[in-house]
Amino acid sequence: MSRVGKQQLNIPAGTEVALADGLMTVKGPKGVLTRPFRDEIAITIDGALVTFAPKKDDLLSRALWGTYASHVKNMIAGVNTPFMKKLILEGVGFKSEVKGNILNLALGFSHPVNVEIPAGLTVTAEKNVVTVTGIDKDLVGAWTAKVRAMKKPEPYKGKGFHYDGEVVRRKQGKKSA
Repeated sequence: MSRVGKQQLNIPAGTEVALADGLMTVKGPKGVLTRPFRDEIAITIDGALVTFAPKKDDLLSRALWGTYASHVKNMIAGVNTPFMKKLILEGVGFKSEVKGNILNLALGFSHPVNVEIPAGLTVTAEKNVVTVTGIDKDLVGAWTAKVRAMKKPEPYKGKGFHYDGEVVRRKQGKKSA
C-alpha cells in the first residue's frame, strides 16, 4: 500500500484541477501545468479533494500509485508558490551572468560555457549565486542539476557549483614530509 497514494490532496482556493483523456491540467495564480497520466490509476476529483486508487493489484499499478499522487501534489504546489533552487559558484575567476535567455558561465575552461534557459524558468545571477525559479518542480530540478554537472564541487578546495545548504565533504590533501 502506498502511503503517499492513500492521502487525499486538498485543492486550495483559486486553483482548478481537471482530468480529460489522461491529461491532467492544473491552473493556478502562477500559471498552468499539464501532464499526461496512464490509465492504471483511477484519479477522482471531488470538489476540493483529489484521490488516487489503483485499478489492478499488480506491480506497475502499485509503483505508479504514489508517483502520480506526488506529481499532482507538486503541480498543485507549483501553481500556487513557485519552486526555487540556488546554486553557489565558488572559485577564483568563476563567473555567472544572465543575458536574455542564456546563462553565461566562466568555469575555468579555455572557452565560456553558454546554457540556454528553457521557457518556464526564471534565472537570476547575482555575484556568484544563480537562483532558478519556476512552477514545474521537475524542470527546475533537472535544469539545475544539468548546470551543476558542468562543474561539480571538487573535494580539496570546494571549487565548482554546489546547492545552497549542500555540504561538500572536504579532503585533507597531500601531506608534506
